[in-house]
Amino acid sequence: MILLEETEMSMPQRSFKAGHAIPLITLNRSPWAWRRKRRPLSPQQWSHAFSPDGRLVDGGLKVLKIVRSGGIDSRIRAEVWPFLLGVYDLMSSKRERDLERIRMRAEYEKLRRQCEFLQSEQDSDETNGEVIDISVEEKRLGSEQDNAVAASAEDVGRSSESVFIESESIYKKGSKLLDPLPTGNNSQRTDEASSDCESIVEDDSVMVKYDVSDEDSHREREDHLDGESTDEYNLIPVKSSVNVNDGHTQDGKSSDIEVKFDRIKSLKERGPKALEDFSTWQRIIRLDAVRMNAEWIPYSPSQANVSEEEALVLGCHVGLKNDEHLEPCRKHHAARLVAILETYALYDSEIGYCQGMSDLLSPFVALMDDDYEAFWCFVHFMRIARDNFRLDETGIRRQLGIVAKIIKTKDPQLYKHLQKLQAEDCFFVYRMVVVLFRRELTFEQTLCLWEVIWANQAAIRAGIGKAAWKKGKQRAPPTSDLLLYAIAASVLQKRKLIIEKYTGMDDILRECNNMAGHLDVWKLLDDAHDLVAALHNKI
Repeated sequence: MILLEETEMSMPQRSFKAGHAIPLITLNRSPWAWRRKRRPLSPQQWSHAFSPDGRLVDGGLKVLKIVRSGGIDSRIRAEVWPFLLGVYDLMSSKRERDLERIRMRAEYEKLRRQCEFLQSEQDSDETNGEVIDISVEEKRLGSEQDNAVAASAEDVGRSSESVFIESESIYKKGSKLLDPLPTGNNSQRTDEASSDCESIVEDDSVMVKYDVSDEDSHREREDHLDGESTDEYNLIPVKSSVNVNDGHTQDGKSSDIEVKFDRIKSLKERGPKALEDFSTWQRIIRLDAVRMNAEWIPYSPSQANVSEEEALVLGCHVGLKNDEHLEPCRKHHAARLVAILETYALYDSEIGYCQGMSDLLSPFVALMDDDYEAFWCFVHFMRIARDNFRLDETGIRRQLGIVAKIIKTKDPQLYKHLQKLQAEDCFFVYRMVVVLFRRELTFEQTLCLWEVIWANQAAIRAGIGKAAWKKGKQRAPPTSDLLLYAIAASVLQKRKLIIEKYTGMDDILRECNNMAGHLDVWKLLDDAHDLVAALHNKI
């Protein structure tokens, strides 16, 4: 019998009589077609990818190649994602990552406290200034959070003091993982970081003391990471005039109130209508959170079995409303979305919150049990996607322009037809750009697509050159615009329909909306990588 040289998905349905040879069919196969038989990064491959001190061997190149080819096994996604997104440096050791987790958790708790201050300020306006009781609850919450941070330090086998003494040495070495500031500021940041974290770990009876220098260094750190000024939108930490030994009152209530009003005053000074904007974002976040569907549940068994009581407690704590119709696991998921999204809105108040962000965050919440880790992964994800949510739409228009250029270069005839239909701006793929195919693909397909995109971006960040990808099937070099090539590929797949049947942009827009649930993500990535290989020097 002669074997067919067709993939399973491309083989047409035929019937042959017994005794007849099956004809040989030769296809012009994509070099990426083998990936339809997906070989994701397995737990065994992942565990064997680390050296004895917990560093990825060969700078993570082998891992990135596997992920870029077949995604990630669902059992290890929560472990691998922080590396792909840049939360952890690919060259970091286990000890460095343990220290980084403590730092991330402490900073997230600071942000959460600030959100709660803002919420209590809004509540006090509604209840004629009953602030003291809320501040007492804030102190209780702060104590619980401080204990959790202290426990994290114990988990890595050292006291909180020794943890930050060790982290100081890493800062002084200029570690990209822990302090991406220029080396001239490292010693200053070390002292400030130690002071901040010690105030959290050592004393759970008072609110955290912040300093203006923390605000400046946080801005510098974000400037270094993003390559752009963040003065307008990073609100943490905010100056406080409270001193733990000021003796203002014996019970500490007046000090807590002073912290609150100082921070609210500072927020008002930071930008026009900051509090009003935050209140608006909170309302929209709560509406979007309860509308989230349940497709994530099979990917999070532990969260799927959450109790009714736990879901109610968390929902009440974040002010979730209109959730009576939801089962406990969905209430719990919605409450976590609210907490993380309003924290992000405060962290990046230039963007704040826009509809669609809840769709992007939901996979992180589903796969990660710790809010702080989901938050920081989302922050790094949004460093790429945040321009999609600018009110002036400059980021969206830039990306649509690249999609149009890809189509024009690859298929001039199709592009001319789009011009005839006055659709050459490719506005019909707007939704695909904004939420990164989240509405067009299933939950699992979305994760696969994102993982391949992140692997490309991680390779670029790590400085892995084009030469590493020229051999074998992976001949397409890494690109930060793989999403846009995939979008162009989805349009090119429909070229015959567009040219022969569609007479206006509304027809194309309807076709794009109807793609939901009907796309083959690996065929899409096959075509996208082929486009990258053919056009990356021209686009």
